Amino acid sequence: MGLHKIIRIVALVLSLAGVISLAMIINAGDDVVKATGEGVDGFMYVAYITFALVFFFVLIFVLKGLAAGNIKKTLMSIGVFVAVVAIAYGMSSGVETPLQDGEMLSAGGARWVGAGLRTFYILVILAIGSMAYGGIRKVMNK
Repeated sequence: MGLHKIIRIVALVLSLAGVISLAMIINAGDDVVKATGEGVDGFMYVAYITFALVFFFVLIFVLKGLAAGNIKKTLMSIGVFVAVVAIAYGMSSGVETPLQDGEMLSAGGARWVGAGLRTFYILVILAIGSMAYGGIRKVMNK
């Protein structure tokens, strides 16, 4: 039996378990579910199992792809990404900020938010620059 068939069978079983759990939640009624949470446990277990299986298969196939591909190029790309994040983190500053729910965002948390935004901006600029470079080079070679 191939891996594809096994995955289809597992997906079918998890789908049926999810539908049965959903039916149990609907059968219990809104008020009962809100008051006691009855029937939600089965639904959550199906979600946890599905998440664990997806995570496991993604991890396996990523590692398999790394082993089959060019590991040096992959590690260099990861290194460049880590360098971009480090540069963005170094450019960011953090100030304690009140949130809408009344809690405070720490200075470190604010700095990471700024670093994430700066990382996004840097990567967008690099992506646009590489597309423009490729387009210009293509026009020049014709």
